[in-house]
Amino acid sequence: MLISPTEKTVFGSSELIQQWQENDKTTLWIDLDNVELEEEKRLLTKFNCHPLAISDAQRERHPPKIELFKDYIFMLYRGIVANDDGLRFGHLQISMFIGKRLLITRHPQSSLAINELFNQESEKYLKRSPVHMALRLFHCSCGYYLKELFSFEAELEKIEDKFQLSGNDQMMKQITSHRSQLVKIRRTFNYHVSMGDTLKAYVDDDDTDLITDKEIHTVNDLRERLDRLLSLSQMYYDICGDLINGYMSVTSHQLNATMRVLTVITALFVPLTFLAGIYGMNFEYIPELKAANGYFILLGVMAVVSVVLLLIFKKKRWL
Repeated sequence: MLISPTEKTVFGSSELIQQWQENDKTTLWIDLDNVELEEEKRLLTKFNCHPLAISDAQRERHPPKIELFKDYIFMLYRGIVANDDGLRFGHLQISMFIGKRLLITRHPQSSLAINELFNQESEKYLKRSPVHMALRLFHCSCGYYLKELFSFEAELEKIEDKFQLSGNDQMMKQITSHRSQLVKIRRTFNYHVSMGDTLKAYVDDDDTDLITDKEIHTVNDLRERLDRLLSLSQMYYDICGDLINGYMSVTSHQLNATMRVLTVITALFVPLTFLAGIYGMNFEYIPELKAANGYFILLGVMAVVSVVLLLIFKKKRWL
Protein backbone atom coordinates (compact mmCIF):
# COMPACT_ATOMS: atom_id res chain seq x y z
CA MET A 1 0.00 0.00 0.00
CA LEU A 2 1.47 3.36 -1.10
CA ILE A 3 0.07 6.55 0.44
CA SER A 4 0.64 9.92 -1.21
CA PRO A 5 -0.62 13.33 -0.01
CA THR A 6 -1.62 14.35 -3.56
CA GLU A 7 -2.63 11.08 -5.23
CA LYS A 8 -4.93 8.18 -4.50
CA THR A 9 -3.81 5.19 -2.46
CA VAL A 10 -2.15 2.58 -4.64
CA PHE A 11 -2.10 -1.18 -4.02
CA GLY A 12 0.48 -3.28 -5.81
CA SER A 13 3.65 -5.30 -5.46
CA SER A 14 7.39 -4.62 -5.74
CA GLU A 15 6.95 -1.77 -8.26
CA LEU A 16 5.63 0.42 -5.42
CA ILE A 17 9.06 0.37 -3.78
CA GLN A 18 10.54 2.30 -6.72
CA GLN A 19 7.77 4.89 -6.55
CA TRP A 20 8.28 5.23 -2.80
CA GLN A 21 12.02 5.79 -3.24
CA GLU A 22 11.47 8.45 -5.87
CA ASN A 23 9.00 10.49 -3.80
CA ASP A 24 10.02 11.29 -0.22
CA LYS A 25 6.51 12.49 0.63
CA THR A 26 4.96 9.05 0.24
CA THR A 27 4.47 6.36 2.86
CA LEU A 28 4.73 2.65 2.10
CA TRP A 29 3.25 -0.39 3.82
CA ILE A 30 4.75 -3.72 2.75
CA ASP A 31 2.90 -6.81 3.97
CA LEU A 32 4.92 -10.04 3.76
CA ASP A 33 2.23 -12.72 3.97
CA ASN A 34 3.67 -16.26 3.79
CA VAL A 35 6.68 -15.21 1.70
CA GLU A 36 9.72 -17.48 1.28
CA LEU A 37 12.32 -16.88 3.97
CA GLU A 38 15.17 -16.08 1.60
CA GLU A 39 13.10 -13.55 -0.28
CA GLU A 40 11.99 -12.00 3.01
CA LYS A 41 15.54 -11.76 4.24
CA ARG A 42 16.72 -10.17 0.99
CA LEU A 43 13.95 -7.55 1.08
CA LEU A 44 14.40 -6.72 4.77
CA THR A 45 18.16 -6.42 4.32
CA LYS A 46 17.52 -4.03 1.42
CA PHE A 47 15.72 -1.72 3.84
CA ASN A 48 18.66 -1.87 6.31
CA CYS A 49 16.86 -4.00 8.91
CA HIS A 50 19.23 -5.41 11.51
CA PRO A 51 20.22 -9.09 10.94
CA LEU A 52 19.29 -10.04 14.50
CA ALA A 53 15.85 -8.46 14.12
CA ILE A 54 15.37 -10.35 10.86
CA SER A 55 16.43 -13.57 12.58
CA ASP A 56 13.95 -12.98 15.43
CA ALA A 57 11.15 -12.23 12.96
CA GLN A 58 11.77 -15.42 10.99
CA ARG A 59 12.01 -17.71 13.99
CA GLU A 60 9.10 -20.11 14.24
CA ARG A 61 8.45 -19.08 17.84
CA HIS A 62 9.83 -16.10 19.73
CA PRO A 63 8.58 -14.27 22.85
CA PRO A 64 6.82 -10.96 22.05
CA LYS A 65 9.23 -8.03 22.22
CA ILE A 66 9.84 -4.46 21.16
CA GLU A 67 13.28 -3.12 20.28
CA LEU A 68 14.46 0.33 19.26
CA PHE A 69 17.00 0.74 16.44
CA LYS A 70 18.45 3.87 14.91
CA ASP A 71 16.01 4.28 12.02
CA TYR A 72 13.10 2.07 12.99
CA ILE A 73 11.28 0.21 15.75
CA PHE A 74 11.08 -3.57 15.66
CA MET A 75 7.91 -5.00 17.21
CA LEU A 76 6.97 -8.65 17.50
CA TYR A 77 3.70 -9.81 19.02
CA ARG A 78 1.21 -12.69 18.87
CA GLY A 79 -2.10 -12.32 17.08
CA ILE A 80 -4.86 -14.81 16.30
CA VAL A 81 -4.97 -16.77 13.08
CA ALA A 82 -7.81 -19.09 14.08
CA ASN A 83 -9.49 -20.43 17.16
CA ASP A 84 -11.45 -23.43 18.41
CA ASP A 85 -13.83 -23.78 21.33
CA GLY A 86 -12.32 -23.70 24.78
CA LEU A 87 -9.78 -20.88 24.33
CA ARG A 88 -7.61 -22.94 22.00
CA PHE A 89 -6.28 -19.98 20.05
CA GLY A 90 -4.22 -20.45 16.95
CA HIS A 91 -1.50 -17.92 17.72
CA LEU A 92 0.20 -16.10 14.87
CA GLN A 93 3.57 -14.43 15.24
CA ILE A 94 3.48 -10.98 13.62
CA SER A 95 6.62 -8.88 13.15
CA MET A 96 6.64 -5.17 12.30
CA PHE A 97 9.48 -2.93 11.18
CA ILE A 98 8.35 0.66 11.72
CA GLY A 99 10.18 3.60 10.14
CA LYS A 100 9.32 7.25 9.43
CA ARG A 101 7.87 6.56 5.99
CA LEU A 102 7.81 2.78 5.99
CA LEU A 103 5.91 -0.03 7.66
CA ILE A 104 6.82 -3.66 6.99
CA THR A 105 4.65 -6.40 8.46
CA ARG A 106 5.70 -10.02 8.33
CA HIS A 107 3.62 -13.11 9.24
CA PRO A 108 3.77 -16.77 8.09
CA GLN A 109 -0.03 -17.10 7.78
CA SER A 110 -2.98 -14.88 7.05
CA SER A 111 -3.65 -12.38 9.87
CA LEU A 112 -7.18 -11.39 10.86
CA ALA A 113 -6.12 -7.90 11.99
CA ILE A 114 -4.02 -7.14 8.89
CA ASN A 115 -6.74 -8.45 6.60
CA GLU A 116 -9.17 -6.09 8.32
CA LEU A 117 -6.95 -2.99 8.08
CA PHE A 118 -5.05 -3.50 4.83
CA ASN A 119 -7.54 -1.53 2.74
CA GLN A 120 -8.31 1.96 1.51
CA GLU A 121 -10.45 2.79 4.54
CA SER A 122 -7.38 2.49 6.79
CA GLU A 123 -5.20 4.86 4.78
CA LYS A 124 -5.98 7.60 7.34
CA TYR A 125 -3.97 5.65 9.93
CA LEU A 126 -1.00 5.20 7.63
CA LYS A 127 -1.17 8.85 6.52
CA ARG A 128 -0.82 9.92 10.11
CA SER A 129 2.33 7.84 10.59
CA PRO A 130 3.55 4.24 10.17
CA VAL A 131 3.84 3.88 13.95
CA HIS A 132 0.18 4.90 14.32
CA MET A 133 -0.77 2.23 11.78
CA ALA A 134 1.29 -0.33 13.69
CA LEU A 135 -0.40 0.60 16.98
CA ARG A 136 -3.80 0.26 15.34
CA LEU A 137 -2.85 -3.21 14.09
CA PHE A 138 -1.78 -4.25 17.59
CA HIS A 139 -4.98 -2.74 19.01
CA CYS A 140 -7.10 -4.61 16.45
CA SER A 141 -5.40 -7.93 17.27
CA CYS A 142 -6.18 -7.35 20.94
CA GLY A 143 -9.81 -6.83 19.93
CA TYR A 144 -9.98 -10.37 18.57
CA TYR A 145 -8.59 -11.65 21.87
CA LEU A 146 -11.22 -9.66 23.77
CA LYS A 147 -14.00 -11.05 21.59
CA GLU A 148 -12.95 -14.62 22.31
CA LEU A 149 -12.53 -13.96 26.03
CA PHE A 150 -16.02 -12.48 26.25
CA SER A 151 -17.41 -15.54 24.47
CA PHE A 152 -15.57 -17.73 26.96
CA GLU A 153 -17.02 -15.71 29.85
CA ALA A 154 -20.55 -16.65 28.76
CA GLU A 155 -19.49 -20.29 28.49
CA LEU A 156 -17.81 -20.14 31.89
CA GLU A 157 -21.00 -18.83 33.52
CA LYS A 158 -22.93 -21.82 32.13
CA ILE A 159 -20.25 -24.18 33.44
CA GLU A 160 -20.47 -22.56 36.89
CA ASP A 161 -24.25 -23.02 37.03
CA LYS A 162 -24.06 -26.65 35.90
CA PHE A 163 -21.13 -27.35 38.20
CA GLN A 164 -23.02 -26.17 41.29
CA LEU A 165 -26.01 -28.36 40.43
CA SER A 166 -24.29 -31.55 39.32
CA GLY A 167 -20.53 -31.40 39.16
CA ASN A 168 -18.79 -34.49 37.85
CA ASP A 169 -15.37 -35.68 36.75
CA GLN A 170 -16.06 -34.84 33.10
CA MET A 171 -16.75 -31.20 33.93
CA MET A 172 -13.72 -31.20 36.20
CA LYS A 173 -11.60 -32.33 33.26
CA GLN A 174 -13.09 -29.57 31.08
CA ILE A 175 -12.38 -26.85 33.64
CA THR A 176 -8.83 -28.10 34.14
CA SER A 177 -8.29 -27.89 30.38
CA HIS A 178 -9.59 -24.29 30.33
CA ARG A 179 -7.30 -23.39 33.22
CA SER A 180 -4.31 -24.81 31.40
CA GLN A 181 -5.13 -22.72 28.31
CA LEU A 182 -5.54 -19.60 30.43
CA VAL A 183 -2.03 -20.07 31.82
CA LYS A 184 -0.62 -19.95 28.28
CA ILE A 185 -2.78 -16.98 27.28
CA ARG A 186 -1.86 -15.09 30.43
CA ARG A 187 1.82 -15.60 29.69
CA THR A 188 1.34 -14.06 26.23
CA PHE A 189 -0.58 -11.11 27.68
CA ASN A 190 2.19 -10.53 30.22
CA TYR A 191 4.62 -10.07 27.34
CA HIS A 192 2.18 -7.74 25.58
CA VAL A 193 1.71 -5.59 28.69
CA SER A 194 5.48 -5.22 28.94
CA MET A 195 5.52 -4.06 25.32
CA GLY A 196 2.84 -1.47 26.12
CA ASP A 197 4.92 -0.18 29.03
CA THR A 198 7.96 0.09 26.77
CA LEU A 199 5.98 2.06 24.18
CA LYS A 200 4.81 4.43 26.91
CA ALA A 201 8.41 4.88 28.05
CA TYR A 202 9.47 5.73 24.47
CA VAL A 203 6.87 8.52 24.42
CA ASP A 204 7.67 9.87 27.89
CA ASP A 205 11.45 9.79 27.55
CA ASP A 206 11.67 11.00 23.91
CA ASP A 207 14.00 8.11 23.09
CA THR A 208 12.95 8.25 19.43
CA ASP A 209 11.24 10.71 17.12
CA LEU A 210 9.28 7.86 15.51
CA ILE A 211 6.74 8.02 18.37
CA THR A 212 5.74 11.62 19.01
CA ASP A 213 3.59 13.14 21.74
CA LYS A 214 0.52 13.02 19.50
CA GLU A 215 0.57 9.23 19.90
CA ILE A 216 0.16 9.41 23.68
CA HIS A 217 -3.58 8.77 23.47
CA THR A 218 -3.13 5.84 21.07
CA VAL A 219 -0.42 4.28 23.25
CA ASN A 220 -2.51 4.74 26.43
CA ASP A 221 -5.55 3.24 24.71
CA LEU A 222 -3.47 0.24 23.65
CA ARG A 223 -2.03 -0.16 27.16
CA GLU A 224 -5.52 -0.10 28.68
CA ARG A 225 -6.66 -2.83 26.31
CA LEU A 226 -3.57 -4.93 27.07
CA ASP A 227 -4.11 -4.48 30.81
CA ARG A 228 -7.73 -5.48 30.41
CA LEU A 229 -6.79 -8.64 28.55
CA LEU A 230 -4.35 -9.59 31.28
CA SER A 231 -6.83 -8.86 34.08
CA LEU A 232 -9.60 -10.83 32.34
CA SER A 233 -7.38 -13.84 31.77
CA GLN A 234 -6.27 -13.69 35.42
CA MET A 235 -9.89 -13.40 36.61
CA TYR A 236 -11.02 -16.39 34.51
CA TYR A 237 -8.00 -18.34 35.73
CA ASP A 238 -8.99 -17.62 39.34
CA ILE A 239 -12.62 -18.60 38.66
CA CYS A 240 -11.54 -21.92 37.18
CA GLY A 241 -9.26 -22.45 40.17
CA ASP A 242 -12.15 -21.70 42.57
CA LEU A 243 -14.37 -24.18 40.74
CA ILE A 244 -11.70 -26.86 40.96
CA ASN A 245 -11.10 -26.16 44.66
CA GLY A 246 -14.86 -26.17 45.30
CA TYR A 247 -15.28 -29.50 43.54
CA MET A 248 -12.38 -30.97 45.50
CA SER A 249 -13.88 -29.69 48.76
CA VAL A 250 -17.31 -31.15 47.96
CA THR A 251 -15.76 -34.47 46.94
CA SER A 252 -13.66 -34.53 50.09
CA HIS A 253 -16.73 -33.75 52.24
CA GLN A 254 -18.70 -36.54 50.58
CA LEU A 255 -15.83 -38.95 51.16
CA ASN A 256 -15.59 -37.90 54.81
CA ALA A 257 -19.34 -38.43 55.27
CA THR A 258 -19.09 -41.91 53.74
CA MET A 259 -16.10 -42.80 55.92
CA ARG A 260 -17.94 -41.52 59.00
CA VAL A 261 -20.91 -43.82 58.32
CA LEU A 262 -18.58 -46.77 57.76
CA THR A 263 -16.73 -45.93 60.98
CA VAL A 264 -19.96 -45.81 62.98
CA ILE A 265 -21.05 -49.15 61.55
CA THR A 266 -17.66 -50.63 62.44
CA ALA A 267 -17.84 -49.18 65.97
CA LEU A 268 -21.29 -50.72 66.45
CA PHE A 269 -20.18 -54.19 65.47
CA VAL A 270 -16.90 -54.27 67.41
CA PRO A 271 -18.50 -54.96 70.87
CA LEU A 272 -21.12 -57.25 69.30
CA THR A 273 -18.40 -59.22 67.57
CA PHE A 274 -16.51 -59.38 70.88
CA LEU A 275 -19.51 -60.86 72.69
CA ALA A 276 -20.22 -63.29 69.88
CA GLY A 277 -16.57 -64.35 69.90
CA ILE A 278 -16.55 -65.08 73.62
CA TYR A 279 -19.72 -67.16 73.64
CA GLY A 280 -18.82 -68.84 70.42
CA MET A 281 -15.73 -70.52 71.96
CA ASN A 282 -15.89 -74.30 72.21
CA PHE A 283 -15.27 -74.72 75.97
CA GLU A 284 -17.42 -77.17 77.92
CA TYR A 285 -17.58 -75.16 81.15
CA ILE A 286 -18.85 -71.71 80.27
CA PRO A 287 -20.94 -70.33 83.21
CA GLU A 288 -23.80 -69.00 81.09
CA LEU A 289 -23.81 -71.97 78.73
CA LYS A 290 -26.44 -73.91 80.72
CA ALA A 291 -28.69 -70.88 81.36
CA ALA A 292 -32.21 -71.54 80.11
CA ASN A 293 -32.61 -68.05 78.59
CA GLY A 294 -28.90 -67.36 77.93
CA TYR A 295 -29.37 -66.91 74.20
CA PHE A 296 -32.09 -64.29 74.63
CA ILE A 297 -30.18 -62.54 77.42
CA LEU A 298 -27.12 -62.22 75.18
CA LEU A 299 -29.23 -60.82 72.33
CA GLY A 300 -30.74 -58.32 74.77
CA VAL A 301 -27.31 -57.23 75.97
CA MET A 302 -26.20 -56.79 72.36
CA ALA A 303 -29.30 -54.69 71.62
CA VAL A 304 -28.71 -52.50 74.69
CA VAL A 305 -25.05 -51.99 73.73
CA SER A 306 -26.07 -51.03 70.18
CA VAL A 307 -28.68 -48.53 71.36
CA VAL A 308 -26.28 -46.95 73.88
CA LEU A 309 -23.61 -46.56 71.21
CA LEU A 310 -26.10 -45.02 68.78
CA LEU A 311 -27.19 -42.51 71.42
CA ILE A 312 -23.58 -41.60 72.13
CA PHE A 313 -22.85 -41.09 68.41
CA LYS A 314 -26.01 -39.01 68.07
CA LYS A 315 -25.04 -36.82 71.02
CA LYS A 316 -21.59 -36.23 69.53
CA ARG A 317 -23.25 -35.42 66.17
CA TRP A 318 -21.50 -38.21 64.34
CA LEU A 319 -24.83 -39.19 62.88
